Amino acid sequence: MSHVGAPRGRTCSRTLRSVALLTTGVLALPTLSACTSEKDGSEPSAAAAPDIAPTKRDRIKHGGSVRWAIDTMPATLNAFQADADAATGRVADAVLPSLFRMDKAGRPQRNPDYLESAKIVEREPKQVVLYKLNQQAVWSDGREIGAPDFVAQWRALRGKDSSYWTARNAGYERIEKIERGANNLEVRVTFNKPYADWKSLFTPLYPKEVTGKPNAFNDGARAALKKTAGPFTVKKVDRKAKDITLVRDPRWWGQPAMLDSLVLSAVPRDKRAAELAAGKLDLAEIDSGQANRIALAIKEKAAGSEPLTHGPGAEITPASALRSWALAHGSDDEKAELAREARKENAEAVRRYAEEQRGLSGIVVRKSLEPAYTQLALNGESGPLADERVRRAVARALDRKELAQTVLKPLDLPAEPPGSHLALVGQQAYADSSRALGKQDTHEALALLADAGWTPAGAVEKPDGTKAGSAGQRKKGAGENDEDGESSGTSDESTTDEKRAEHGAAQGAGPEADREGDQGDQGDQEAEAAAEKREREAADDAATDEGTYIVGDDGKPGHGKPGHRAPRPESATHILAPAPAAAFQGTVLLRQAAAVDDTDTARQAVQAAQDSQDRPGGMAGAYAPRGTAAPAASASPSGSPAPVGGPLGKDGKPLTLRFVLPAGEGTESLRAVGERISRMLDRVGISTEITKVADDSYFKDHIASGDYDLALYSWPASPYPATDGRPIYAKPVPASDGSLLVEQNYTRVGTDHIDQLFNRAVAELDEDKSRDLVRQADARIWAAAGSIPLYQRPELVAVKPGLVNAGAFGFAAPRYEDVGWEEPGASGPDGGKKK
Repeated sequence: MSHVGAPRGRTCSRTLRSVALLTTGVLALPTLSACTSEKDGSEPSAAAAPDIAPTKRDRIKHGGSVRWAIDTMPATLNAFQADADAATGRVADAVLPSLFRMDKAGRPQRNPDYLESAKIVEREPKQVVLYKLNQQAVWSDGREIGAPDFVAQWRALRGKDSSYWTARNAGYERIEKIERGANNLEVRVTFNKPYADWKSLFTPLYPKEVTGKPNAFNDGARAALKKTAGPFTVKKVDRKAKDITLVRDPRWWGQPAMLDSLVLSAVPRDKRAAELAAGKLDLAEIDSGQANRIALAIKEKAAGSEPLTHGPGAEITPASALRSWALAHGSDDEKAELAREARKENAEAVRRYAEEQRGLSGIVVRKSLEPAYTQLALNGESGPLADERVRRAVARALDRKELAQTVLKPLDLPAEPPGSHLALVGQQAYADSSRALGKQDTHEALALLADAGWTPAGAVEKPDGTKAGSAGQRKKGAGENDEDGESSGTSDESTTDEKRAEHGAAQGAGPEADREGDQGDQGDQEAEAAAEKREREAADDAATDEGTYIVGDDGKPGHGKPGHRAPRPESATHILAPAPAAAFQGTVLLRQAAAVDDTDTARQAVQAAQDSQDRPGGMAGAYAPRGTAAPAASASPSGSPAPVGGPLGKDGKPLTLRFVLPAGEGTESLRAVGERISRMLDRVGISTEITKVADDSYFKDHIASGDYDLALYSWPASPYPATDGRPIYAKPVPASDGSLLVEQNYTRVGTDHIDQLFNRAVAELDEDKSRDLVRQADARIWAAAGSIPLYQRPELVAVKPGLVNAGAFGFAAPRYEDVGWEEPGASGPDGGKKK
């Protein structure tokens, strides 16, 4: 999957967290519990486990090289600079100390190659962490790894010296001092503020020669790393050939690398199939389209030499071939020359594609779920989405399960939508907090939109000087003909009895709905008269009843051409009544959030919300005031809600959201998800204007700058959600120039309470309590509806057969020293002999 237009960085480093954009990326809700369920923190399912052909080292041959594709040549080899990317992280992981590394469940584990132990030894009066280093751990020049390296990195990253060009590196500013312990192998770190995520620090660890002085930090590690301490060391960075060559480090004290060399080669995503087919790559992340192409190549090889049914020649029909031949052999020399050239180019493309298919038939695809999820971002800075009710309505209109299945089911991967913004299934902080917002529910979406003032009637601009429901309108609606002689009450000939019953089912249905029935039916006429009377009385009282308005009452004429009835959704409800569903949902949202904040203030807020349902006007929030009714969505034969029947609007302005998507090759899957979301929103009357933009400007010019209403992009999971989650969901604050400081919160949606929960979580040294606070923050993030997690991203990796301990790693950090080529005669995940 390509990472469209986004700054890239190590998933778990303390640098700015990278945005990785995906390509191929019952109303009665139970009270939310932030406590871990049976599935919370569980191991990933077998289908989502790492797919790396795990093999014991004694079944791997010594030597050889692997060419591993990266997206681009890294701008820097310093992982703590702002322009560090995924390639920077890959190099750092292979050649520098990682004190803690992620396991297959996304949990940080002590790395014994560098640490004998690391733990909190004092909590009062201040937190003290004692690191005991592996006595064999040395830099590539033979110098011991020790306290001076820790001190230099802390001083460079703590933020007090502006001459160091660093990205945000949370945690280092909480350190008060670092000193040598009982001996050279002990490092004592004292904190001035408690820091729960202390395991995130000093990974990667750079030598003091890089971090000790600003000039060395800023420039010395950008193009080369002269000192390393890992299974590999950097031999050469060839920017012309776009290769980084890593070789086995002879001073490495751990298990030696099985490979002689590891070559990281910058290959664009759209070129990888050709490079794999030609044998120029051994390992490359690919998108679903390329994975499908490899599957077809394997199938075609098994079937024998049959004509290809895909590729550049697949759309050539006998008729088009004959027409092309005729042009190439026609009397018009100019056209004939162009036709012959086109035929030659097409034949070459077909030949080249077929040759690539033969090469791809020898490639295997390993797959898992990437430690990242794709979300729908809702820009809450301005426009309709600045109203949290509209954001919640968007969220309640989405079938997240369907969207996840769209991407993951064809790949035979688990298709459960994530229940958390801050952790994924298997991680210790994971809990499904999506109940704080609620499941897909068209009726609730409509109620929220109605409460926010977006109604079918509001989409129709009214004549100047005429108020909705005015006496003049009612008089015209009573049966006067328009200037063309057409009755304003005449219904479309296709209107069925079922539709008429649907329109008039609710109390107070408008006169036009009844008039669509049998004009000779005396009962209908009486009902019509009664309904008209109720409308007139309601209009007379409107000036004094500020908490009451009619939702969906577009049956009255006068909304446009005089005498004409405005277009009306078939499922619109024409009543003056409370909206209990919307009011109940608002109470539920508060109750659910209070469940993870068991304080008197929270309980009082819930009680106030419940009491407000019995008061005129209600309480501002996620539910409708008394007098508001949502346009009813009728059920389709399949049981799913039917579309609302037309766009919603307010004061004549339609509810339209600008949906920005990348246009580049490899983003087809992302665009398919976007189009499916657009259809889901259309069912509740929300129109979307899809804008496709160039990949290189997608993030910089749209997401980061806030030039969008809706967008799709991904965030990587982190084993340190209290630290890494806060800048993503922090409440934006005004800058001195009037702009907003958003950190990495590109939705511009945040609250003080969310910030407070993150602050408490990061300072709580009890791991269970800290994780519980993270779950509470996640519940609040769901309720704010600034971003909606949709699915965990698929990880698809093309691998040359025989390459083991490499592929789709999932959460697990690669063990670069174990990557290698399987010995001839060995097979199976445990390296057993062939029988």
